[in-house]
Amino acid sequence: MPRQTHPSEPHTGSVSSKLNWLRDGVLGANDGIVSTAGIVVGVAAATIERAPILTAGAAGLAAGAVSMALGEYVSVSTQRDTERALLSKERRELRQDPTGELDELAALYEAKGLSPDTARSAAEELTKHDALAAHAEVELGIDPEELTNPWLAAVSSALAFTVGALLPLVAILLPPTDLRIPVTAAAVLVALTITGAVSARLGGAEVPRAIMRNVVGGALALAITYAIGHLVGGVIG
Repeated sequence: MPRQTHPSEPHTGSVSSKLNWLRDGVLGANDGIVSTAGIVVGVAAATIERAPILTAGAAGLAAGAVSMALGEYVSVSTQRDTERALLSKERRELRQDPTGELDELAALYEAKGLSPDTARSAAEELTKHDALAAHAEVELGIDPEELTNPWLAAVSSALAFTVGALLPLVAILLPPTDLRIPVTAAAVLVALTITGAVSARLGGAEVPRAIMRNVVGGALALAITYAIGHLVGGVIG
C-alpha cells in the first residue's frame, strides 16, 4: 500500500521558498499601505488641496516601490552569491575526496536518527543518484535547482508595494474633503486586517495576533503622521 500523506502538510523542498515569497509579498503590501497612507494622511491634515496630496502620494509610491525592489535585489543577490559559493566549495570537495564526503554524508544521516547501516545505505544510494544535491540538502539546506532569483524578488516586492500603496492613495482622493481622512483610515485598517489574516493562515500562525500587530502598527503610523501634518500645517498655514 502506498504511503499516505496529509494534504495540509508540506512535503516538498520548496516550502521555505514559498514562505519567503509570502513574507516578501506581505511585507511589500503592508509597507505600501502604511507608508503611503501615512504620507497622504499627513499632507491631508495640512491642506485640503488635492494636488499636493496626489503629488506626495504618487512620489511616495514610486520611491517606496523602487526602494523595496532595490533592497530586495541586493539582499537576494547576496544570498544567491553565498549559495553559489557554498555549492562550488561542495563540488570541489566531492571531486577531491569523494570517500570522505560519503562518510560525512552517512554521519549526517546518522545524526538525524538513522541507524549506522541505514545511514550508510542512504548516503551511498543518494550519492549515486546526485551527490551534490544530497550534500547540499543535508549540509547546507540548499536545493541547487531552486536558487533564489534576485530579479524576480525585486519585481514581486515592487508590485506588492505598489498594490498596497494604491489603496490609501485612491481612498484619500475620492471622498469629499471632510471624509478623506476617516475613509482612508478605515480602508487602511480593513486592508491591514485582511493582509494580517491572510499571512497568518498561509503561514500557519495565529490569526488574531497577526491582525493585532498589523492594525495597531498601522493605526499608530496614521495617528503620528496626522498629528505631524496638523501641526506643520498650522505653523506654515
